Amino acid sequence: MTQPDVDIDLGRLVKAVWEKRVLVGGLTAAAAGLAFIVTGLLNPLYKSETRLLIETRQPIFSSDQNSQAAEPAFDDRAVTSQVEILRSTDLIKQVARQLDLSSRAEFDPAANTSAIGDLLVMLGLKKNPLDVPAEERILKEFNKKLDVYAVPESRVIGIEFSSEDEALAAAVPNALVDAYLASQSGAKLESNTDASAWLEPEITKLRDKVREAESRVAEYRAQTGLLLVNQQDTIASKQLSDISTELSRVRAERADSEARAQSVRNALKNGQAVDAVADVLNSPVIQRLRESEGNVRAQLADLSTTLLEAHPRMKGLRAQLADIEQQALGEVRKVLSSLESNARVARIREEELTAQLNELKAGSAREGEEAVELRSLEREAAAQRELLETYLGRYREAASRTEPKALPADARVISRAVPASDAYFPKTGPIILVSALAAFLLSSIGVMLGELFSGRALRPSTGLVRDPSSGQVFAAESAAAIPAAVAQESEEARPYISNDADDFSVEAVAEQLVTDVTPVALCVSPEGDEGSAAAVMLARTVAGDGLKTVLIDLTGSACPTELMAESVRLAGLTDLMCGEISIADSIHPDRLSSAHIIPRGNANARRAMRAIDRLPMIIDALTEAYDLVIVECGAADAASIARIARAERGEIVLSILRSDEAEVAGLLEEFSAQGFEDVLLMTPGQPVSPLGSRSTAA
Repeated sequence: MTQPDVDIDLGRLVKAVWEKRVLVGGLTAAAAGLAFIVTGLLNPLYKSETRLLIETRQPIFSSDQNSQAAEPAFDDRAVTSQVEILRSTDLIKQVARQLDLSSRAEFDPAANTSAIGDLLVMLGLKKNPLDVPAEERILKEFNKKLDVYAVPESRVIGIEFSSEDEALAAAVPNALVDAYLASQSGAKLESNTDASAWLEPEITKLRDKVREAESRVAEYRAQTGLLLVNQQDTIASKQLSDISTELSRVRAERADSEARAQSVRNALKNGQAVDAVADVLNSPVIQRLRESEGNVRAQLADLSTTLLEAHPRMKGLRAQLADIEQQALGEVRKVLSSLESNARVARIREEELTAQLNELKAGSAREGEEAVELRSLEREAAAQRELLETYLGRYREAASRTEPKALPADARVISRAVPASDAYFPKTGPIILVSALAAFLLSSIGVMLGELFSGRALRPSTGLVRDPSSGQVFAAESAAAIPAAVAQESEEARPYISNDADDFSVEAVAEQLVTDVTPVALCVSPEGDEGSAAAVMLARTVAGDGLKTVLIDLTGSACPTELMAESVRLAGLTDLMCGEISIADSIHPDRLSSAHIIPRGNANARRAMRAIDRLPMIIDALTEAYDLVIVECGAADAASIARIARAERGEIVLSILRSDEAEVAGLLEEFSAQGFEDVLLMTPGQPVSPLGSRSTAA
């Protein structure tokens, strides 16, 4: 018998649920009531949260409080590390002992086992929970109730804890944070104490090293004579500086004396007035002589008005004036002699200073070599002294931080937990609502499945088809009239249409193939994938009649593979033709029927087509195991079909949906020219699309 296409009657499904509304409503109410009872029996749980900010905290009073210390950066990994520290077993044990959690049944449910649990333990079906130490059981329950997390995009850590006691739910995170801060501060204090203990002997050693280095500097100065006159200069360098200064001064004096002597000498040589020379004018004798000369000249001028030149008085005054001139000239020569003497003395002093300077320069080279070694010793002593001062500063700073409060932890509490007023679990309203909705959906689905399995919600398909010649639309029940008309018009001139009773439907073609015990059917679909979908319907219909059926996908679009196989990537015909797999590996079950399919495959199609002559042998082998082998050739021409068909054993099925009479006639003539006299025409009850045919063929 054939299996007609059916559709699901959605209205019938809704009506069935309405008819069973009492049952559905009762189950929904029962589920809601049961949820209400269960939530009432559950112990309420309360949750509280403490928040912690990770930041650098410096001591309030510090020796370097005036210097701005660089704050270390806390990245995501640093914050995550603090989260893991808060979850550490040591902190949890400390809080558990502090709050005496071992005395609460909430944290040790294994201590109060039920009779069923004891029986399972006796039978060996369950491990005895009391074999685990009590402390480990408490830690396990504690970790279940504890949630420590880092707030995204911040350095804030949240600590949540849930408990049946709202006060305990707030006390645990607060105690955990206090223990964490104390441990962090204690770690800093321990590090500070270790630093002090290490610095003390190091400072003692450094003091000895500084004393020894400074002693070596002093001894070396005494040995080499590099004693300091002031904070910077040695004796030799100071002498060299003083002699250089004195030599410059003496040279200046000598040059000055020589210049003044030369000035007086030039005045005497050229007969110029020597009174213009400063050294002559500064001489007291010259000054007195000029005064006497002035008096004599005054007397001469006074007496010249009354006395003649030959007067004895006039001669006496002139003789006195000449004597004064001679005395002045002699005094000028004395001044010149004094200046020349000063110049000679300065020259001698200059020579002596130059000799001393050259001697000191010769010794400065030796002193430079010794100064290099001295500076090396001084640098070593300075480095040791600087290191000692640094250690002393660190030691004083560490000694001032011996109290726990002097070293705060690098975190602070920004929000402490408070007892919650409402339980966070169970939420009675949402649980009842979800339970009732789930019961309603499950009961409704159950009623719908019952209707589907009983067949009451299934009805025959009532699609529409289009007449290929006139273009008019008809109901599916009258669709058979279209191919019948085509056959009637074609029967007179083309007697090779072999459909019995002029029925061109899929069911009629399937029945004829079964009746004639046809081993091979080659389906040709000139209109592409829609015709290939009809071939899939043909295979499923024959398989529904109890015959072992296999469909070979020889199309280029792999439409049958997409409709029947679980995946289009399954190995199939092309892989078989290329010799990569066996025939058994190429066969796969249909998703929606008992038929089988050989998919198109994944190998190269051109390479597979070179071995197309092997396909008849493969078909012959399949006919030994299957009642019917359907080869879907797609839009192949008659010449291609002739290469793989054997007229004495198979049938040609031409799948037509919308082609007009002329096209059908042309196709029949092509097959007749290749020697195929009997051709089955197949037209589905309605146009079949590659996607829509999946449910229809089922």
